[in-house]
Amino acid sequence: MKVFPDKLTEALEKKLPPVVIVAGDEPLLHIEACDTVRARAREQGIEEREVLHVEGNFPWGQLLESATSMSLFASSKLIELRLGSQSPGQEGSRALEAYAERLGDSDNVLLISAAKLDRKLQQSKWFKAMDKAGLYVPVWPVDHQRLGFWLRDRAGRHGLTLDMDAARLLGERTEGNLLAADQELQKLALILPPGARPDVATIASGVEDSARYDIFTLTEACLRGERERTSRIVRGLKGEGVEAPIVLWALTREMRILLSLYQHLDQGQSFEHACKAQKPPIFDKRRPAYQQALKRLPVKRLHKLLLFAQRLDLAIKGASPLPLWEGLHDLALTLAGGRGVLAESPIAYKVG
Repeated sequence: MKVFPDKLTEALEKKLPPVVIVAGDEPLLHIEACDTVRARAREQGIEEREVLHVEGNFPWGQLLESATSMSLFASSKLIELRLGSQSPGQEGSRALEAYAERLGDSDNVLLISAAKLDRKLQQSKWFKAMDKAGLYVPVWPVDHQRLGFWLRDRAGRHGLTLDMDAARLLGERTEGNLLAADQELQKLALILPPGARPDVATIASGVEDSARYDIFTLTEACLRGERERTSRIVRGLKGEGVEAPIVLWALTREMRILLSLYQHLDQGQSFEHACKAQKPPIFDKRRPAYQQALKRLPVKRLHKLLLFAQRLDLAIKGASPLPLWEGLHDLALTLAGGRGVLAESPIAYKVG
């Protein structure tokens, strides 16, 4: 059964299941979800704990051996199977299926921690069996639109009160890095008296910029028309040393998807059908962002921006005098609905 991290404590209080799968790429929420399972196991009298790290050539027989080996001091134990980003493979899948078949035969608790599980793994026999018998906790990053609210609530854990302006600024400076956000709240709680209300000035002067971005965060901001955030992300990617060709590839890909959507719509197809026709399909969660972009970016403008992207590609290869990162910033900003100086220049579109 799927349970999100904020509901995990409540679910475990009802019953400690024989298996809990915590999977996702958000470190803070992942750590806390696993800690919650460990704490609940201790409350239930399970003191023994065995950790299995899955790496290359991992002997999967250890999993069943651990499950069947009895302790002199306890009738049950917590087995932690740390998959990380490893795939179980055929041998691991067989071992997990065998374990799932024996879930009702012991009082052990299996905690599987993993990176994000793709659709194929979630359709596997072992996952379905364990999901049916236990809990699956998907750990997703906090969407930046909810980040301010999340930080405001989080501050309460540390005895602080944040208004929304302060929470949003903290979110801007720590987006994509919840560990850093929580550390900043801990620091403020140590420096300030209990019940303090740190304002925007306190956050601005006391919190360093530790945001972490990726190209998918950038394209999302562009599609949604978030101009200030788009500029901030481009600067962040440059500062983190992300390669310019990767950024250009991501932006160009989104422009081609938008043009493909236009083509399907011009053929009289519905927006939903046009989204499903993409490879890979555009899922429901992302469709509103594409709708916003289509309203903002006509076909002619997208074709112009593709020509500008070609010039940037030449700049990457040293065959164009365009300043590269300034050009990438302008391309992204224009996609987001702003006006990039270079992207608006007629000469920017002359290729060759």
